[in-house]
Amino acid sequence: MTLLPDAVPSPLTGKVVTPGDNRYPLLRSTYTTVGGPAAVVLPESAADIAAALRLARERGLPVAVRSGGHGLAGRATNHGGLVVDLGAMRRVDVLDRATGLVRVEAGARWAAVARALAPHGLAISSGDHGNVGVGGLATGGGVGWFVRHYGLTVDRIRAVEVVLADGSAVRADPSNEPDLFWAMRGAGAGTGIAVAFEIEAIELRAVGLAQFAVDVDPRGSALRRWAAAMADAPRELTTAVVLAARGSSTSAFITAVVASDSPRVIRAGLQPLLDLGELPGGQAHVVPYPALVPADHLHPNTGQMPATTTNGLLTDMTPDAARAIVAAASGPGAMVQMRSVGGAVNDTDPSATAYAHRHQRTLVIATAFPPGGRKALEAAWKGIAPHTDGAYVNFESNPDATAFRRAYPGATGDRVTALRERYDPDRVLRPWDV
Repeated sequence: MTLLPDAVPSPLTGKVVTPGDNRYPLLRSTYTTVGGPAAVVLPESAADIAAALRLARERGLPVAVRSGGHGLAGRATNHGGLVVDLGAMRRVDVLDRATGLVRVEAGARWAAVARALAPHGLAISSGDHGNVGVGGLATGGGVGWFVRHYGLTVDRIRAVEVVLADGSAVRADPSNEPDLFWAMRGAGAGTGIAVAFEIEAIELRAVGLAQFAVDVDPRGSALRRWAAAMADAPRELTTAVVLAARGSSTSAFITAVVASDSPRVIRAGLQPLLDLGELPGGQAHVVPYPALVPADHLHPNTGQMPATTTNGLLTDMTPDAARAIVAAASGPGAMVQMRSVGGAVNDTDPSATAYAHRHQRTLVIATAFPPGGRKALEAAWKGIAPHTDGAYVNFESNPDATAFRRAYPGATGDRVTALRERYDPDRVLRPWDV
């Protein structure tokens, strides 16, 4: 369907981009998926979002919502529908420096958030790439560079400003719309459109940063040593691991972040890792937190990284799980990564938010790139899958009914489903099956 400019309601004048507009090629797609929407709306307020939803209803257009566009499922675009792109809504304001309360609009990207908060000595644990949008990450969970110290991003959200599918604007917090507040922290996609978040930042000006390279044996004993080290590590330490096959051998490249600028705390944080491999140069670097999510990451998303991804959480790194991870990483089908969780994440009651995974310690992620695809990913993942215990919605390219239940198990999934039906009975924000 073609959306003609003269059919655009007056509140959206100048804010609708259609094919033929020179902005369209930079707005049609996400990081992983090339889209072809009939129109992209660039709202500047909750009222503009409501007008966009009315337009979609009137024209019978499916709706996609985008904050940054890194969502691996590609659902921040579509073909022939309407995309609500929140990129113009990107303010970052410090509301109360003493408590660290900040207001962040959903269209901001985390590089800009880190840069805006740095002069105040504040930081939010916010993913591992500066181009990721606030809205998608902060409604799905938020596994960031100091997640074991800070918790998930959703754990520090104190209020969410939301536009519902019927166009009404509401504030969700523990006293106002508590059910919506619960759902928007972990299952926001398909429940409402987040406009802005009030988030409790922490005082953090700089972090310790170190990188290790570790040889990985086929039995996975190196991975078990890493997992054991993280189980005993101070909470200030968070790690990310990329496994890479090189000929007949496999290596683990570990990035370690210590949430402190104190040399004493950094040394204590890194100590559990020192037996795993060599620390190049024998030291960690102290860097400003924005260096981990730099402005250099900011770029348009044009479908430049087609990929298929899935993930699972591990409670324990058993010998069988470790062997399966190494086998998947050593084959040609997929890239395998791991993120340490636990720590502060597991302080929160599993029923407190729609992110219910509060006892696991490791997140394992597998990604297949062209010319491989879903079949290559499934072949690589099948050995790991039996050892997983739940999943994280933001690292899933195919969030079907099975993946939904892995991300939202048991009573959590039942509640998410019921609340989505309450807040969006016509499935305006859920043109997919689940």
